[in-house]
Amino acid sequence: MKKKYRIKKNEDFQKIFQKGKSTANRQFIIYRLENGRDHFRIGLSVSKKIGNAVVRNRIKRYVRQAFHELEQEIRPSYDLIIIARKSAKDMSYQEVKKSLIHVLKISKIFINKEKSRKCSGKG
Repeated sequence: MKKKYRIKKNEDFQKIFQKGKSTANRQFIIYRLENGRDHFRIGLSVSKKIGNAVVRNRIKRYVRQAFHELEQEIRPSYDLIIIARKSAKDMSYQEVKKSLIHVLKISKIFINKEKSRKCSGKG
């Protein structure tokens, strides 16, 4: 993932936790805060309670790949922090992606282009 899409600094994480809004499902919690940029940025948090380094890194890799694939369908100008819950550790990549889409739709950050194409095609 390109540097401009990452959130690394603790002060950025704290700002988003304090001022942002959160949305969750059973596998992920997403904190979001508008950033005024022309692209989104993501920060990942996977606790040691979830598993060893191999498990945690696999979850982070899956989340990064899902965001890479969904890049065009995510509203720009948001900073996002994704926190993985324990139930995410046994998920396949496709399940992780589906769960992320679900929580992004709940938080109104996901733009479903398929739906908008179908709607505009019928009118």
